Amino acid sequence: MNVLILEDEAAAATRLQQQLAIAEPTAKVLAVLESVKDASEWLRINNVPDIILSDIHLADGLALDVFRQVNTPAPVIFTTAYDAYTLKAFKLNSIDYLLKPIDVDELKAAFAKFRNSVSATGTTAQLADLLRQMTTGKESYKSRFLVKLGDRLIIIPVADVAYVMADDKVVWLYTIDGKKHLIDDPLDELQKSLDPADFFRINRTYIAPLSSIDKIHNHFNGRLKISLKHCEDNDIFVSRARVGDFKRWLNK
Repeated sequence: MNVLILEDEAAAATRLQQQLAIAEPTAKVLAVLESVKDASEWLRINNVPDIILSDIHLADGLALDVFRQVNTPAPVIFTTAYDAYTLKAFKLNSIDYLLKPIDVDELKAAFAKFRNSVSATGTTAQLADLLRQMTTGKESYKSRFLVKLGDRLIIIPVADVAYVMADDKVVWLYTIDGKKHLIDDPLDELQKSLDPADFFRINRTYIAPLSSIDKIHNHFNGRLKISLKHCEDNDIFVSRARVGDFKRWLNK
C-alpha cells in the first residue's frame, strides 16, 4: 500500500511513520511533504497514492487547499489536533480522522475502514463539501422548527428557543415568549442537529442556548446548579462529569 504523508512537523512525521510501520506493515511511504505547494506539485506529477495521511494545518496553509488545487481520488485520513466541533464535520462526510497524539490501534482501524468501505470515487466530493464547511466556518445545523398549533403548522426560528425539555418520553420546546410546543425530535437527535456553539446538553432533561443561561452556582459533589430564563424549574443541575465541558463551552 502506497502512502503519502502531509505533515509540517518533523517530529510528528517521524512518529507517524513509526506507528504506520506497526499498524500497516505493508505500507510504503512515497514522500513526506510539509506544505500545500509541495503536496500539490507532487500530486500533479506522480501516480495517485493508495491513501494520504494528512494534518489539517501545513506550513503554508490548510491541507484542504491541496485538494482544491489538485483533483485526486485518493482517500484521506486526517491527523489533527482540531477541536471536537470541527471534527464533527469529518464524521458527517465519512472522512476519517485521528486526533493527536495518534494511537496505533486507531490508525490500524482507520486503514481497515478505508479498505472495507471507502470508495475512491466518492472522496473528491466529500473533500469539496468539507472544504466548503471549513471555509464558511459553519456546518449545516437546524435553523427552525416546524410545530403544530391547533390545526395549523407554524415555524419557530431557533433564535426564539428558550430551551428544550424532555418529560419522560415527551419533548417540549419552550420559546422566549413563554409558550411551549410538543415536538417529535428526541433529545439525543436534537443535540446533534443544534449548533454546539450556541446550545448545550445540560443533562438528560434539558438542552439550552447560551442566551438562556441566567445564573450559575457551585453545588455540592462538584456539580453546578443553574437557572434558565423563562424556566420555573429551580433544580437544574450540570452533573460533575459534564461540568468541565460546560465551563469550556461558556468560556469560548
